[in-house]
Amino acid sequence: MHIEFHGRQEADAPTLVFSSGLGGAAHFWTPQLNELGKDFRLVLYDQLGTGQSPATLPEGYSIGSMANELVSLLSAHDIGEYHLIGHALGGLVGLELALQKAPGLASLTLMNAWASASPHTARCFSVRKQLLAGAGPAAYVEAQALFLYPPTWIAEHIEQLLVEERRQLAGFPPEANLLRRINALLKFGPGEALMSIAQPTLLIANRDDMLVPWTCSQELQNTLPHSQLKLFEYGGHASSVTCADTINATLRDFIASVTHTTKTFA
Repeated sequence: MHIEFHGRQEADAPTLVFSSGLGGAAHFWTPQLNELGKDFRLVLYDQLGTGQSPATLPEGYSIGSMANELVSLLSAHDIGEYHLIGHALGGLVGLELALQKAPGLASLTLMNAWASASPHTARCFSVRKQLLAGAGPAAYVEAQALFLYPPTWIAEHIEQLLVEERRQLAGFPPEANLLRRINALLKFGPGEALMSIAQPTLLIANRDDMLVPWTCSQELQNTLPHSQLKLFEYGGHASSVTCADTINATLRDFIASVTHTTKTFA
């Protein structure tokens, strides 16, 4: 699996591990690198079957599979204590790590994630799957922005978006892999088991998220015993891109608040 290291590399530097959403690619977190790299060691990776981590994903592929792959990857690179920052599907991977009592996991940041997919989210993914089957990858990629970004952001960044869409289309994953990843996130639903998670958890949600209702983060807050919710009015589903300065400051403040007070929960 493809892995990248950015920012500080000293042995005592706090380590942040970033897990992307459905796209699975490390480069999703580019807006976080310069600012957070000043104080933290940043670990990014391409999830299996995406980007530079080519593989054929098996039938029955699950969020548990993704968590196991990340545990193996971090172990192979001798990464000890770390703070997991996950976006959407990546947040589900973080929850699964905590449920598995993964070694080294000190805290969780879950951005526009959920305990179980809402009917709205399931409908969005149904539409996306039908687009892929009926119109192909180009239509799927073009429609993706409508789910990720606020309309005003799309209008103001259309040239940047077109460049990114060409990049996504050139590296589009095998259709079977994408469908198995979608099925995995839709099936995730650990229920009351989430109440056993001991890690301090930051929940980030955006009221204008068109893919995942912000109330999903509110439900997580009511379930996770050591969680806090930061709710923003603007930013859409991918607020780490659209509101990078705000998200970076929020991440920095949370990690600073737990770095010297938490232990790992292996």
